[in-house]
Amino acid sequence: MSTSSGITSDTLKTAITDRLQADYVQVEDLSAGCGQMFEVVIVSSLFKDLRLLARHKLVNDKLKEEISTVHAFSQKSYTPEEWEKKCAEQS
Repeated sequence: MSTSSGITSDTLKTAITDRLQADYVQVEDLSAGCGQMFEVVIVSSLFKDLRLLARHKLVNDKLKEEISTVHAFSQKSYTPEEWEKKCAEQS
């Protein structure tokens, strides 16, 4: 039995970009390439006026199929304005 989920960083990034109309997506495979543990940063206007829990529920709903095949999925979600501010603070 294979331990690979069949999900790659690239396929996950494409799904997030398409389904969440994301302006920026960063996907990190923390499972050494076997596709079992991902950490993502998503920047999308769809998050405007949504609290953190609502953002996570939206992402989980849009990526239900992908998330169900992996062991761990961690997400950070920002509006474009929040992301811009975060990036400026780190400079």
